[in-house]
Amino acid sequence: MFPFLLLKDKTLSMETEILARIQFAFTVAFHYIYPPLSIGIGLLLVIFESIYIRTKNETYHKLARFWTKIFALTFGIGVVTGIVMEFEFGTNWAVYSRYVGDVFGSALAAEGIFAFALESGFLGILLFGWNRVKPWVHLVSTIGVFLGSMFSAIWIVVANSWQQTPAGFHIVGEGMDARAEITDFWAMVFNPSSVDRLTHVWLGAFLAGAFLVLSVHAYYLIKGKYVEVSKKAFKIALVVATVFSLGQLFTGHRSADGVAENQPAKLAALEGHFEASAPADMYILGWVDKENQEVSGIKVPGGLSFLLDYDFDAPVTGLNAFPEDERPSQINAVFQFYHIMVAIGMALIFLTLFASFLWWRGKLFDKKWLLWIFVFAVFLPQIANQVGWFAAEMGRQPWVVYGLLRTNEAFSQAVSDNQIMFSLILFFLVYALLFALFIYLLHKKIKHGPYEESESDDTPFGGTLTHMIN
Repeated sequence: MFPFLLLKDKTLSMETEILARIQFAFTVAFHYIYPPLSIGIGLLLVIFESIYIRTKNETYHKLARFWTKIFALTFGIGVVTGIVMEFEFGTNWAVYSRYVGDVFGSALAAEGIFAFALESGFLGILLFGWNRVKPWVHLVSTIGVFLGSMFSAIWIVVANSWQQTPAGFHIVGEGMDARAEITDFWAMVFNPSSVDRLTHVWLGAFLAGAFLVLSVHAYYLIKGKYVEVSKKAFKIALVVATVFSLGQLFTGHRSADGVAENQPAKLAALEGHFEASAPADMYILGWVDKENQEVSGIKVPGGLSFLLDYDFDAPVTGLNAFPEDERPSQINAVFQFYHIMVAIGMALIFLTLFASFLWWRGKLFDKKWLLWIFVFAVFLPQIANQVGWFAAEMGRQPWVVYGLLRTNEAFSQAVSDNQIMFSLILFFLVYALLFALFIYLLHKKIKHGPYEESESDDTPFGGTLTHMIN
């Protein structure tokens, strides 16, 4: 009877752990739709306003006002959906919160000082300062809010990167009372993966914002609406998208080098490489058979070895070099998410370079089919951002803090699977409502367009609430 009870308790704990992970993954994934859009749109706002001040061309003024309203929408929902995650740390991941509290506390405090204070200080001027302050003052406020969103990303990525590559700490206490305590703040901030991961995240956010602008103005051009303003906005967003899609090649390669050095088991899972020490292929697409330790698909023989060491025959550490309980359990999922991200990244490079070539030939807006592609390409950066995070987080398993704290030891023992399931259902319903509201308001703003706003209107949503709904 006693062994049976132990098995039953273990099964329940496993279900609770999985549900807690699903709930956190769902809330994080939904939240992460919005901050990249805010960062990316913020960059475009700075560009639009800077050009307006330099040229005094009212077209760019209209663009800045129009996209400020959409920025306000993404920023607001991003803030609301991000609060939930902090409560989940305490409710579902109490052991984890105790273990990393000193580290995360300093990072989140820095976010409040360097990011939230900057954003809140300038946000009011950005949203309500049109026609109330001088144009250069408004530009300064726009830059302040944009930098605030960038700084916010810094501290979130630093905290997450510390989980991937811990540094600048020591462990105090033992057993359930053990916790990580910072010994070197800057070593914690500049841990081995933070800079590479931060630049990769920033560029992904710039692409998300740029492709939203490209999508909206491509739609206007197809419909023959707001043609002059849309051509200018499209060209600026295309430059941003082209530069940063190419930049992702560099940051992605740097990140892969860092993973190879600091998390070799994750790298092996990303490419489905099992042999303990052997040259590794690079797969274009494929399917991992975990049981038979085989990958079927299209590959470049020795490609991963070449990318890491510029030698097709260089050995790469594989999954068999690690105990089975220290490898990611969902290897095929990690493999697929990673390759989807890479495939989308290459597609964005091809699409933006092709459009830039047509621009150089003077035929950018002659291809209606290309504009339709840009309309729907808005989803690609978002998908890439999501699956990139899935690959990074699932590839870290079974560790929640790499090499130090296992995920199955980090969740709250006092929370039941029924409680988590109930809250997960509630979160899903609330988030579905928020997403529907976001799509509705976004559609309203796009439908109204940049030239249908009142000149005296300084509210972030284009008028009173009654006007916004009606």
